[in-house]
Amino acid sequence: MLHSQTLSDTKIYLIPSLYNPRLWFLFILLTLQIFFLSNLPYFLHPAPHTYSIPTSTPSSLLAPAPNSTNQCPHGHVFVYNLPPYFNRHILQSCDDLNPWTSRCQALSNRALGTTAAAALAGVIPDDLTPAWFWTDQFVSEIIFHNRILNHNCRVTDPQSATAFYIPFYAGLAVGKHLWTNSSTAEDRDRHCDMMLTWLSHQPFYQKSYGWNHFITMGRITWDFRRSNDHDWGSSCIYKPRMRNITRLLIEKNPWDYFDVAVPYPTGFHPASASDVTRWQSFVRGRRRNALFCFAGAPRKEFKNDFRGVLLNQCRDSGNSCRAVNCSGSRCANGTSAILESFLDSDFCLQPRGDSFTRRSIFDCMIAGSIPVFFWRRSAYLQYEWFLPEKPGSYSVFIDRNAVKNGTSVKAVLESYSKEDVMKMREKVIEYIPRLVYAKNNNGLEGMKDAFDVAIDGVLKRFKDQEDPSFHKW
Repeated sequence: MLHSQTLSDTKIYLIPSLYNPRLWFLFILLTLQIFFLSNLPYFLHPAPHTYSIPTSTPSSLLAPAPNSTNQCPHGHVFVYNLPPYFNRHILQSCDDLNPWTSRCQALSNRALGTTAAAALAGVIPDDLTPAWFWTDQFVSEIIFHNRILNHNCRVTDPQSATAFYIPFYAGLAVGKHLWTNSSTAEDRDRHCDMMLTWLSHQPFYQKSYGWNHFITMGRITWDFRRSNDHDWGSSCIYKPRMRNITRLLIEKNPWDYFDVAVPYPTGFHPASASDVTRWQSFVRGRRRNALFCFAGAPRKEFKNDFRGVLLNQCRDSGNSCRAVNCSGSRCANGTSAILESFLDSDFCLQPRGDSFTRRSIFDCMIAGSIPVFFWRRSAYLQYEWFLPEKPGSYSVFIDRNAVKNGTSVKAVLESYSKEDVMKMREKVIEYIPRLVYAKNNNGLEGMKDAFDVAIDGVLKRFKDQEDPSFHKW
């Protein structure tokens, strides 16, 4: 008779006998095969090399311990340590970044440039002259890189990051090739292509396809939007792997979600919050003898040049208008004459520059002068994180076509009462901290400058993108 047998009664021997060498050999061979097969992807495609903070990094550039959640409510940022080819080596070749002159002086002093104290003596209070420099308008990449290494919300563990910063000096890299006839499309794209190849191997880029990555590109967006090989600039923004990366530029494409416009660097770099408040008091109490001013150069090569129209109206307005003719390179990176004209005028005229924006907008507002715009894209569709929400609270808009057809700029500005002018000026002065970049890499204690506003905005944007209701087109 057969008896049923339970599992508990069944003895299965899976461990080879201690006294059977053949079974031990088969067991070890099977184990090695399993290990090799499970790790086959790694052997075929080894993990890309990652870069740690170099031991030669000065202690002043090392990030402090991240603050609490209350101080970083939207998360933390991880800074890629790119190979030096993409930033440090570009700086080291500063003599060759411009076909006409060396840019080494402009990029010195952590890109703030040389001091302007001597030139501004007698123009501004003596105790504030150390905060002024001859700063180039295309150096935001360096400023942001230095500052973000010291940001309170920076982390060195990418696993805990909300955002990933790419410290590639895209503007400096392409700037070298913009004005030379011998440069090719490949020359203008080389650095960007190599950076994106490196980035595409990074696991956190692969995980997000770039949605939580951002970069500072220190020129206007149009310098990176070449549509064919014979056009101007680089095609970096049009590269597929750049598509989802947020880009901080001094002028954006208003219809591209991933472009964010940040203020042009100006010459004022306060070392402390008290520097800012003292400057605000100075420009608030400044006696202004002119109704309006214009600093710029006519573009005689353009038919119906609008700048020429404004200069003519300024000259015809007598003492009501101060003009600074910036023909040639006389106004490159600012002059004491420009600052004086802004300090002495209630309003400053801000037509478009080579593109829709110009650095003069920020030079003007930092001096407490009220900007007058003729294109809405010069500011209203650009710097939403940095300027007041209501354009009429801090600026005047005059349609350029009306001016071309005879409308008097002087008459329009004279129509504003003293009370109106005072309110607009106060709004401009209130926003000065958001328009400047601090002198020190640690920022302004107790006060947010343009860099802080930009980083807060990026972190909040990435936090909002994590919401299930956010639409990623």
